[in-house]
Amino acid sequence: MRMPVADDRNLDDRLAARLAALRQDHGWSLDDLARESGISRATLSRLERGETSPTAALLGRLCTAYGRTMSRLLAEVETRPADRLAAADQPVWTDPETGFRRRGLSPPAAGFQAEMILGELPAGAAIGYDAPPVAGLEHHLWMLEGALELAVEGRAHRLDAGDSLRYRLFGATRFACPGPAAARYVLAICRP
Repeated sequence: MRMPVADDRNLDDRLAARLAALRQDHGWSLDDLARESGISRATLSRLERGETSPTAALLGRLCTAYGRTMSRLLAEVETRPADRLAAADQPVWTDPETGFRRRGLSPPAAGFQAEMILGELPAGAAIGYDAPPVAGLEHHLWMLEGALELAVEGRAHRLDAGDSLRYRLFGATRFACPGPAAARYVLAICRP
């Protein structure tokens, strides 16, 4: 089952503007953010101007620098908060490098500590994150289809359809789909 595509270009434009605003809110130059995130100044400039779409790994590094989850960052670029979020209005972001698709299932709202996403990682694709955006995030992952090889701080887990895993994030993670089909899963994220 494929996830319907939202207006990806409009979301990318809003994301680029939000990244530029976050840097300015922190009072950082591009050089300052490059030091904080480990991302080159040129890449940061292209991201903020909307000339390129960020990969999941780059967004992860930026979220770590800004101390926010990827779900929160993407929720901040949504245009209208609501209690109910129709499937057609759920934001979908696609990693241009791996093809990973991330659908925000939770309506964006201030004051809530938990959010859910639907992830789809193509067969053969892998995404690694050096550090969590916020230390101690609690994850509850439930596999819908396919298989996922997940390393949490060096500890390997293989998850197949119907399996679930709960863990806290303090270090590096790596999501890999061995195939032959895409890995589809629901991830509940709770801030500490």
